[in-house]
Amino acid sequence: ACLASLAGQTLSDHDVIAVDDGSRDGGAATLDARAREDPRLVVLHAPPRGLVAALQAALVRARAPIVARMDADDVSHPDRLRQQVERLERDRSVDVLGSRVRLAGPAGEPPGEGMKAYVEWQNALVDHDAIARDRFVESPLVHPSVAMRTRALAGLGGWRETGGPEDYDLWLRAFDAGLRFAKLEEALLEWRDSPGRLTRTDPRYAPQRFLERKLEALARGPLAGGRGVVLWGAGPVGKAWSRALRGAGHAVEAFVEVDPARIGTTLHGAPVVAVEEAGRLRGALHLAAVGQRGARERIRAEAARLGLEDGRDLLAVA
Repeated sequence: ACLASLAGQTLSDHDVIAVDDGSRDGGAATLDARAREDPRLVVLHAPPRGLVAALQAALVRARAPIVARMDADDVSHPDRLRQQVERLERDRSVDVLGSRVRLAGPAGEPPGEGMKAYVEWQNALVDHDAIARDRFVESPLVHPSVAMRTRALAGLGGWRETGGPEDYDLWLRAFDAGLRFAKLEEALLEWRDSPGRLTRTDPRYAPQRFLERKLEALARGPLAGGRGVVLWGAGPVGKAWSRALRGAGHAVEAFVEVDPARIGTTLHGAPVVAVEEAGRLRGALHLAAVGQRGARERIRAEAARLGLEDGRDLLAVA
């Protein structure tokens, strides 16, 4: 289905570079048979080395000025490549261009609620400012929906093997490098969810691995120079962030809470204070670390009321 969706693109002038990463399910034979029928399909056979090595092998082989990502179990809208190429050719300010996606469950079954919530969230992030604002919450783009400039991707060194999510690591490094992001408003990818997909089964995509990538990026930028941290939220997410920050040598100066039972106590050696006290904790980086639905927006509203600027004084990490 993936290959058929690419063969049927309205943009006919494209190559498909398919990396067979040591498959044992007949995928190699399928690819070779299709390549004999369609000269635009280039098949690279390799022993099993993992996703990052496969992506890097494809990047080395790529010759076009724009590279688009696909996963073998997804389906592209017929007009996807044309729309992405035209936008990138027309708008030189954009380096990384995703699209909204439509989530599909396994074999016609409804997708999980958690994945539905994630897709709804990332589909709402369309322009660069919105994507940048929420970049520390989760991966703000669906990897196989993205097209980007080959030179920009190569300039970042491509994908890295970090023991964590390779796509999220790439986006964070791209932000560090000053690349600009955007997302087409039309859903141009059917993103297929299944119980066996790597997102669900591989430890590289566990929440702790995302937290590690976020903390690395914060240390490279907003937390550089020994800046302290104020955590909004003393629940499970805030505690996990506190442990990670302290383990990396960053000082947690306070927790901000709305629960009267927690205010006035001490957590991990730091005081738990009321929202009104947060406005006096200047100079530190405030991190919104509450996982409940709607909490991020409420924290941003309260912080703005206290004179804390979103993106400079406050960043959402959950």
